[in-house]
Amino acid sequence: MWQTIRALPPTVWLIGLISLINDSASELVYPLVPLYLTSVLMAGPRALGLIEGIAEATASLLKWVSGVVVDRTRRSKPWIVVSYGLAALGRPLIAWVTSWPALLAIRFADRVGKGLRTSPRDALLAASVGADRRGLAFGVHRAMDNAGAVIGPLLAAALLASGMPLRDVFLWTWVPALACVALALALHEPATPAPASNAPPIDLSGGAALPLVFRRYLVVVALFALGNSSNMFLLLRASELGVPQAQIPLLWAAVSLIAMVLSVPLSGLSDRVGRRRLLLMGYGAYALFYLVMGLSAPTGVWLVGWFAFYGVFLAATEGVEKALVADLAPAQLRGTAFGWFSHHGRGRRPLSVAPVTQRLHATG
Repeated sequence: MWQTIRALPPTVWLIGLISLINDSASELVYPLVPLYLTSVLMAGPRALGLIEGIAEATASLLKWVSGVVVDRTRRSKPWIVVSYGLAALGRPLIAWVTSWPALLAIRFADRVGKGLRTSPRDALLAASVGADRRGLAFGVHRAMDNAGAVIGPLLAAALLASGMPLRDVFLWTWVPALACVALALALHEPATPAPASNAPPIDLSGGAALPLVFRRYLVVVALFALGNSSNMFLLLRASELGVPQAQIPLLWAAVSLIAMVLSVPLSGLSDRVGRRRLLLMGYGAYALFYLVMGLSAPTGVWLVGWFAFYGVFLAATEGVEKALVADLAPAQLRGTAFGWFSHHGRGRRPLSVAPVTQRLHATG
């Protein structure tokens, strides 16, 4: 398998490197947001639910729009560059935030960037490899993305342990953000036919042109996403179970480490045994994890072990789901397909934020 991995096109590796660096910064910030809200801004779970709900809904909508626009314009790179530019401008500003509405505005801008780049990036990645290596390519991307998700929390934990204030931790995120912009400018976009001058206007209802088998798959993913909550609440649950503030980033790093290690072998396995088998395994792992976290109160080694088990779900689904999108959609509609997948599938996660927030507020 190693020779096959090394033979992947440079575009796959460059996209992966950009994701690694970006996620190092993003995941440095991510586990600290709940702590920043409660200990510095003196806000509670309701504010967190509102911030995450609006932020993720914004990203979901823009993933849909940007996917359709990519198919219409045949250009992915400009959207990717602009999106990382927004991250470079927004994340460091958290250091000067004095109220949770201001944090909401920054998270909104950050998620605008996320929405602008996700579908174009996935379409570019899918166009870079053949169907026989598609699962592997998305697995490599997810592994590098999760490597950044390991590095970020470890950096956060080290900086907090050194006594650095939370505000200063946020301030230094401008360095990796600018590196992502520079690398995105170096991306090579394969030559594609220019859009016809008489092409129809952009139509967000273009899902009807997608194959029936893809739409059925979308229904399955959307139903699963209805029961999916923001990972922020897993971190709050860990805090409720007694995990110290400085160790929260380490716990999340354990999740990302498992996902990083298993993403390539599991996604590559889907090229040989089929995507559906891997997805069933991943969804089963997710259900078991939430059953345990909801009905019991694991602590110590058991809590770390169950959070690591959550990484199995991520490794078995994140890359495989996207590889299956590329399998089921025709090449000229892949951007649209990824947009629909992000908006109507995994992008539906914010629907479950409100009830979880109510429960956390009642128990905390």
